Amino acid sequence: MLYTLIVIVHVFICFLMIGAILLQSGKGAEIGAAFGGSSQTVFGSRGPANFLSKLTVVVAAVFMVTSLSLAILAKQRNFSSTVIDMQPKSESTAPPATPPAQSSGDSHPSGEPSAAGH
Repeated sequence: MLYTLIVIVHVFICFLMIGAILLQSGKGAEIGAAFGGSSQTVFGSRGPANFLSKLTVVVAAVFMVTSLSLAILAKQRNFSSTVIDMQPKSESTAPPATPPAQSSGDSHPSGEPSAAGH
């Protein structure tokens, strides 16, 4: 339950961080200028840079916390990750079976067919 909740928050934070980074003003034409011509006029001359910078820092910090939480919770979960881990190991090993004894009438030690059959 907790693990699923943290995964949902983590994915939401990922999208927020992507949006915050893409909306920041850069040197060239960025996606922030596509919303209303110039992104500088929406929040004032220095407003969007400070707001988006602070938002990026907060979202990145929450992203790191959720990442560490997911790593710790994944380590504590008790489940087998491979097929080999799921199979119980047997302590006693059975000795190999001995080959069945051959009857003297059916086999020939030299490997040649019997003369009686021809």
